[in-house]
Amino acid sequence: MGNPLILKLSHGIDLDEDERAALSALTERTVPSAARHVIMRAGEPSVNLHLIMSGVAIRYRLLPDGGRQIFALLLPGDFCDLQAHLLDHSDHYIETATDCAIVEIPPAIVDDLVLTRSRLARALWWATLVDESVTREWMLGLSRRPTDKRMAHLFCEILLRMHAVGRGERDSCAMPLTQAQLADVLGITNIHVNRVLQELRDRDLIVLKKRQLLVPDLPRLQAFCDFDPGYLHLGQRARAAESRGARAPQPSSARTL
Repeated sequence: MGNPLILKLSHGIDLDEDERAALSALTERTVPSAARHVIMRAGEPSVNLHLIMSGVAIRYRLLPDGGRQIFALLLPGDFCDLQAHLLDHSDHYIETATDCAIVEIPPAIVDDLVLTRSRLARALWWATLVDESVTREWMLGLSRRPTDKRMAHLFCEILLRMHAVGRGERDSCAMPLTQAQLADVLGITNIHVNRVLQELRDRDLIVLKKRQLLVPDLPRLQAFCDFDPGYLHLGQRARAAESRGARAPQPSSARTL
C-alpha cells in the first residue's frame, strides 16, 4: 500500500528520492497500540511526537459532565501532535479509536529535519495547514449542515482521505468508527446516529458492512451533501506543475470524484 506519510506529503510537494528516503527512515520503526489507548492527555507535556501509520486515532475534549466532542480523525499518514512540543502542555486528548501502528519520534529529530531540509519543512507546514482547513470545514458542518448531510459529508471526506494515502478501493474504505464515536464527531446522540445511518442506507447512498464503507455512487453522495473536496487541498501538486507548464497527473483519489 505504500508509506502513508510519503503518500500524504506527496500531495503537498513533489518529493524527490532523497526526501522519500528520509521520510522512510523516519517511519521505519512502528509501535503497536491497542484501541482506546490514550496517546496524549490534556494537561500533560508531550514527550515524543506520534505519527499514525495504520488504524485511526481521535482528537477530543472532555466536558465537565463527562461528554466528549471529537474534533479530528487521525488517519494513516497523520501526525497526532506535530507542534505539541512547542507548548508546555496539551489542551486535549488523543486516543486510538482502533488498533494502530504508531511511530514515536523524539522532537529533536523532527526539528533537525525541518532545519536541514527546507522542502520537507514546507511539506510538514502544508500538512499542518490542511489540518486547520479540515477543522474549519467541521466547524461549518456542526453549525450549518443538517445532520444527514453532515454525516454524508464526513463519509465523503474519510473516503477521499483514505484514498489519498493508498488505503481502500475506488468506492470503499475501512470505516472503523463505532456509532458512539460517530455521535461524538457529529455532536448528536447514539440514537440519532442510528436513525440517520438508516436514512442514508434507505436512499442507497451508503452501505456499511463488516466495518467497511461502500459508496455505490460517489457523485450522488457528494451532490447530496454539497461536498467540495477543495478544503483537503489534494490537487496542489497538479496545479503547481501546470503553472510551470507541465501536465501533471491528478492524484488517484481525485479521479474518483
